[in-house]
Amino acid sequence: MAIRRVLLMAVSVLALGCDESLKEVAGPTPNLEPTLSSIQREIFNTADSSGRAACIQCHNAAGQASAAGLNLVEGVSYSQLVDRPSRNKPGTVRVIPGNPDESYLIHKLEGRSDIVGQRMPRTGGPFLTSGQISIIRRWIELGANND
Repeated sequence: MAIRRVLLMAVSVLALGCDESLKEVAGPTPNLEPTLSSIQREIFNTADSSGRAACIQCHNAAGQASAAGLNLVEGVSYSQLVDRPSRNKPGTVRVIPGNPDESYLIHKLEGRSDIVGQRMPRTGGPFLTSGQISIIRRWIELGANND
């Protein structure tokens, strides 16, 4: 786990220096960029070549009750994520602009030991790659803009 965290940090540091290099770490989503519109299109709305399911298969208006009350459908995902408390883990915030390390979304995607429930996606994998998570971290670092 410590080695994985160091690798994630290294990828994040590299991404800080040059967003163009993100394409090289995006893995099964080569068009993924650190913007909400890209994350929406490439991660939330779409399955990828690794076999990972689209997030909105569970996180939609119909599935909110079983998906921690989180709706990731386009048009509402931003208001559901940014500066919103987690329903399942009181005291945490889903996305804190500028602070990916304290953003509960990152904890759930990385499967950290402090999460309530399972790592996302709940299907048991395939999970997002460290590169995909790094790009989501970068979006949060840049202020988690509604772009």
